[in-house]
Amino acid sequence: MALKRVVIGCDHGALQLKDELVAFLTSLKYPVQDVGVHTTDRVDYPDIAATVCGSVLSGEADAGIVLCGTGIGISIAANKHHGIRCALCHDHYTATLSRQHNDANVLAIGGRVTGVEVAKELTQAWLTTDFEGGRHSDRVAKIAKLEC
Repeated sequence: MALKRVVIGCDHGALQLKDELVAFLTSLKYPVQDVGVHTTDRVDYPDIAATVCGSVLSGEADAGIVLCGTGIGISIAANKHHGIRCALCHDHYTATLSRQHNDANVLAIGGRVTGVEVAKELTQAWLTTDFEGGRHSDRVAKIAKLEC
């Protein structure tokens, strides 16, 4: 199975963690598109969420990762995009279940509240876990209906 193409973006509050994750994913041979930011200059996280989600929805990327200080704002912004199921995860367990049960296609992480090693672990778990389907498919379909 080919590795997922990953698009990753952050605001100024998560630049350091984003850079760490880009290096980590690159070391694992994931194709990574880094859409920024690349400085600590203030930027609005909804703009970053829009760029990442656009890449996922267009098929340019198979999975998206968004980061801001807490992960809360950028996950809310990402979930405003029709077809995006963004999960704010804090550990291996939440990352795994967000894929198994919710078929999350975007992962959110807080750069100021999540340590680098935990972020690496949960990111790898998220990228390597498949959606279980079955009873969860009906629930994901109900979520999609809420977007109308």
